[in-house]
Amino acid sequence: MTQDFQVVVRPVRQVTGSLRLPGDKSVSHRYAILGAIAEGPTRLQNFSAAQDCTATLHCLRMLGCEWRRESDAIVIEGRGLQLTAPGAPLDCGNSGSTMRMLSGILAGQKFSSELFGDASLSQRPMARITEPLTLMGANIHAIGAEGRPPLRIAEGKLHGIPYRPPVASAQVKTALLFAGLFANGETRIEEPVRTRDHGELALRAFGAEVKRQENAVSILGGQRLHGIEATVPGDLSSAAFFLCAAALFPGSQLVVESVLMNPTRARLLDVLMQMGLGISVMQLEEDHGELTGTLQVKGGPLKGIVISGATTAALIDEIPVLAAIAPYTDTGLEVHDARELRVKESDRIAAIAANLRAMGAQVEEREDGLRIPGNQKLHGAAIDSFGDHRIAMAFAVAGLRAEGETQIRNAGAAAVSFPGFFEELESVTVA
Repeated sequence: MTQDFQVVVRPVRQVTGSLRLPGDKSVSHRYAILGAIAEGPTRLQNFSAAQDCTATLHCLRMLGCEWRRESDAIVIEGRGLQLTAPGAPLDCGNSGSTMRMLSGILAGQKFSSELFGDASLSQRPMARITEPLTLMGANIHAIGAEGRPPLRIAEGKLHGIPYRPPVASAQVKTALLFAGLFANGETRIEEPVRTRDHGELALRAFGAEVKRQENAVSILGGQRLHGIEATVPGDLSSAAFFLCAAALFPGSQLVVESVLMNPTRARLLDVLMQMGLGISVMQLEEDHGELTGTLQVKGGPLKGIVISGATTAALIDEIPVLAAIAPYTDTGLEVHDARELRVKESDRIAAIAANLRAMGAQVEEREDGLRIPGNQKLHGAAIDSFGDHRIAMAFAVAGLRAEGETQIRNAGAAAVSFPGFFEELESVTVA
């Protein structure tokens, strides 16, 4: 889908209804990659429709892993730990997850490969992957300026290492655990703060033994994986936009069915409840270690909040939409320790500040976060997505309560994680 089209968002009176969301992007990436190196087929229902996850599937096909769509499922024919050399460089599109996590697998292969991406991905830092993989014995180099993509990977002999990442990152942790499957000995990652554990849970689901002790996680090399059947839970990061939309309007009532409830992701629900959104969790179930539940939510008066430290790390993808509704709270929002937002698909701190100011809000932009006062009124404006899916969706939500029309430029960026987002949003709003 092209990104160069515009969506107009008009103010509404309420958010109401029910919806079921596409599969979680983080879980889908990991299941697909592990399915490729497992023995036997893997069948995944409700696999993410995001362009990012499609990029992962296309890369896997170029590595000799066949997959097909069957009804509402993706079936991946696992090849075991050794893939085949691609005939061309691997296009990761806009997906940093694809590039970083596949690097862990490719570092253990007996062939050379190259990974590249679009203009946005080509500006994202890769040293956080290349440095620890090099310490493990990988032959990996970022050939772009200042350690940026493309990445070139040649055959290397991997060995396990203890490693403490300087920046908390679930993608880095997952890439190193994946590489650890191909390494001699134990690979141990000690996180500065605990991040999403989808990588560990997915590895266990495919039959690997993964140990956790407080903030440290470890894996022994040489383990073989087996294919699974699983249903990917609805994407909680996508749900965040609808939950925040409901939070804008006291009395709104919304049901979100079968959504991911992983404890390392569910901090979002705690924060929204602190901000005044009523949330009940029903029909809690577990599949391969991942929890799924149905959310019933009700809007109430919006309160401000301060986000910092481990909470920032847990909410890194949801901060844009929390910031977009912050002017409508009583005391506003402060975000600290979010320097990571500077190197996402866009500089999200700068993008949030620019777009809120365009809508008439006061914003204090800081190097590692933002301060957004409460009790502000926003007006419709021309909003730039900066080619960033989360910025496009966040400001569509802000526009629901603004005065006048809000135009989202480059709105197609939303398809990176959520094709059909704008249609879903319209389906649960009342003008």
